[in-house]
Amino acid sequence: MGRLSKEVYFSLIDITLLGCAALMPLPDRALTAAVLSCGGHTILFDCGEGTQTAARRAGVRLIRADLIALTHYHGDHIFGLPGLLQTMGVMGREQPLYIVGPQEPERELAPVLALAGRLPFELRLMVLPKGGLLLSELDSGWPDRAMLTAFPTRHRVTSQGYCFRLGRAGRFLPDRARQLGVPVQMWSRLQKGEAVRTEHGVVAPEQVLDAPRRGLKFVFSGDTGACETLRDAAQDADLLICEATYGENEQAQLAIDHGHMNFAQAAQLAHEAGARRLWLTHFSQMVQSPDAYLPNARAFFPNAQCGADGMHIALQFEE
Repeated sequence: MGRLSKEVYFSLIDITLLGCAALMPLPDRALTAAVLSCGGHTILFDCGEGTQTAARRAGVRLIRADLIALTHYHGDHIFGLPGLLQTMGVMGREQPLYIVGPQEPERELAPVLALAGRLPFELRLMVLPKGGLLLSELDSGWPDRAMLTAFPTRHRVTSQGYCFRLGRAGRFLPDRARQLGVPVQMWSRLQKGEAVRTEHGVVAPEQVLDAPRRGLKFVFSGDTGACETLRDAAQDADLLICEATYGENEQAQLAIDHGHMNFAQAAQLAHEAGARRLWLTHFSQMVQSPDAYLPNARAFFPNAQCGADGMHIALQFEE
């Protein structure tokens, strides 16, 4: 396969589900984790026990991950961290690693991170800004319009989900740029959203770009009951990876009591949000065969799928 063009390279999101178990790992299910790659950069969502093994099986490299986004601090979502950090150090990582999470990640993660020992790279723990974070502010190699935001979810402890957006500018209008006297060598700056100054004055991007086109959107729920914040975040998502701890419809109240969802509740939320794809995950050990309960989800959302370790999708801009 030939090398991807720069345009295609920055218009792809690769997502791999690494772990889909809840509470305890099983022989074929690691605990919660998913990885997103875009433009040569990587975000790991949660890091449960077995994440390194699952990543190796899936052919995913986590050693140079840019950021780890934690939904909350229950053990089945963070106990893979010490081992992963140690591996990163042994493999010669030097660049800083960002870890984001709710409330006070420094305090919450202190006991777990202490197990990793001294590391040859810097850990930068932070809470995402309310308006989200343009990832190019962390590293200029990220696509210009890649943004990560967090939203509160409903669990037994403070928790949050994440929304990754890859924005897309409108089509560049070269005839209009020529009319405004913009030299060709300045066009790329306008396409990146930067105003330029010419001998005729300042030209703003909106003067030479058509209306913004639909970008890409990925949402990761973490542990949560059905809630408005998740529904809002998942509006028109290209992919929603959503917790579905229980399979039976009759377990709806049990799910609510424990801050979780069953298959039907997750699918109904995806339907109400107008999501395009739904991957169910975070299965209780009682759910021995998730596909047996899939009809409960597809009754509300026909495009629902049961997650599995190593499940992968490549999302790309529409024409």
